[in-house]
Amino acid sequence: MLTIYHAVGTRSLRVIWTCEELKIPYQVETIPFTADYRASQEWRKMNPVGKVPVLKDDDFIMFESGAMVQYILDRHGNGQLQPKPGTPEHGLYLQWCWFAESTFARPIGEIVNHRRVFEEHQQSDAAINEMKDRASLCVKALDEAIEGREFLVGNEFTAADIMMGYSMFIFDKYVSSDHHNNAHDYWNRLQQREACKVAFTL
Repeated sequence: MLTIYHAVGTRSLRVIWTCEELKIPYQVETIPFTADYRASQEWRKMNPVGKVPVLKDDDFIMFESGAMVQYILDRHGNGQLQPKPGTPEHGLYLQWCWFAESTFARPIGEIVNHRRVFEEHQQSDAAINEMKDRASLCVKALDEAIEGREFLVGNEFTAADIMMGYSMFIFDKYVSSDHHNNAHDYWNRLQQREACKVAFTL
């Protein structure tokens, strides 16, 4: 049985969403998203840098949401939610999965951390605006890529859309909900999926 260690609004939503799309059994353990708990010895044994989520599959434990999604697909997906490995389509799928987290989510995370660490009078508007500009450039890239398409890769929903969906969620929450029409419509479509609705209610 898969156990997803979850905190509201965090990247564990990607993992839950994936399990819901695949209709595979899993359980959720909700943890307190406090600095004290995430710095505790108990939690650092699960994730050495105190981040969320963590995935447990029987005795196997791992962290990093994108890696969890791919692990679940490879172990439990039976070819679903990703193109055939070794094909150009799979390369494109990997590109968007990695872009969603390492390029798009990064400046958004920097904004969140900047505001969390520094008191308001210590925060740098210039630094925050630079981070917002980088995130907005990513939305522009998504907007251009999704034009005339329903999903990012081929004509089918894949886990790349799950990865990107969460990044759009935090962009709306921490940067701006006013963005390009194609990207806006794409994110709205993703939110209509039942698996997405379930994940975002937890």
